[in-house]
Amino acid sequence: MTLSYSDIVALPKVVLHDHLDGGLRPATLIELAAEIGHELPSTDPDELARIFAENANSGDLVRYLEAFAHTTAVMQTEENLRRVAREAVVDLADDGVIYAELRYAPEQHVAGGLSLQQVVEAVQAGIEEGVAEAAESGRGIRAAALLDAMRHLDRSREIAELAVANRERCCVGFDIAGPEFGFPASNHAEAFTYLREQHMPVTIHAGEADGASSVSDALIQGARRLGHGVRIWEDIEDFDSDEPNLGHIAQHALDLQIPLECCPTSNVQTAAAESIEKHPIHTLRDLGFAVTINTDNRLVSGVTMSGEFDVLVQAGWTREDLLEATLSAAWGAFLPYQERGDLAEAILEAYGIEL
Repeated sequence: MTLSYSDIVALPKVVLHDHLDGGLRPATLIELAAEIGHELPSTDPDELARIFAENANSGDLVRYLEAFAHTTAVMQTEENLRRVAREAVVDLADDGVIYAELRYAPEQHVAGGLSLQQVVEAVQAGIEEGVAEAAESGRGIRAAALLDAMRHLDRSREIAELAVANRERCCVGFDIAGPEFGFPASNHAEAFTYLREQHMPVTIHAGEADGASSVSDALIQGARRLGHGVRIWEDIEDFDSDEPNLGHIAQHALDLQIPLECCPTSNVQTAAAESIEKHPIHTLRDLGFAVTINTDNRLVSGVTMSGEFDVLVQAGWTREDLLEATLSAAWGAFLPYQERGDLAEAILEAYGIEL
């Protein structure tokens, strides 16, 4: 069955890896930047989006990261954080997303005088407004927050405590983000020990800018999911052969069905994958790993969830493949067991599969 783009948009989607500061609407970024006198590469929405996409596809990580200096610059007030979060939820709902975990680093949004708690409350208010706005238009979506600590800085214990303090209202998990190579997850062992003691779900960026050893480190620190995780293939001998041989790290992740938060386009842009056609996600799927499909940064990478589905379809994925990845995402969500089951049931129903 050939899937048209409109068919893909209509499919239910679950996104587990979407950075709030990487997904602003171009027009919103332009408007908010003008209010604070921040200079952007362009004040035309289409042109600005094109520039960010070109930078992302340049193969130059410095150019890729330039965008975040612009986005975080306008995300320093409660009003702006609420707006960005609200629009993110609405945009995801418009794209067929029924469950989203939006991640952000509170410590990156305090330059304007906000406290870490005020940042969390502002983002949550925006998320709730976005869910309500989407519902008014007949698009049901559930959204939650994941708090990031920056792995090259030293506030991870503080952010971990912030996540735990807000778990009843809005925060479903914790992550570390930022430069992976040279900054292992074990640098934040104190925070991860605390989170395990509090039974707080953890996902860790690993296997994107560093290899299988980084994945191992993340799993040792208690990661229930792997942010990207695609370079786990480096622990699989003869990866592209008919008889690959899994190492202990890869076998561990496979046996426990640790979800891999793959972001196809972004992975190519950051050189974690050679191309969409040669992306490890295809073989990892065939080997039985719990691969999921995600956006990473919708504005910065110039992507949508439907667009990511589409590039995989163009590379040979079927409707059944998309369903399997979506179900993996649903079961990997940081939600209570029964609620994950309800989410999976809604996905199956949308695909026309009766239980």
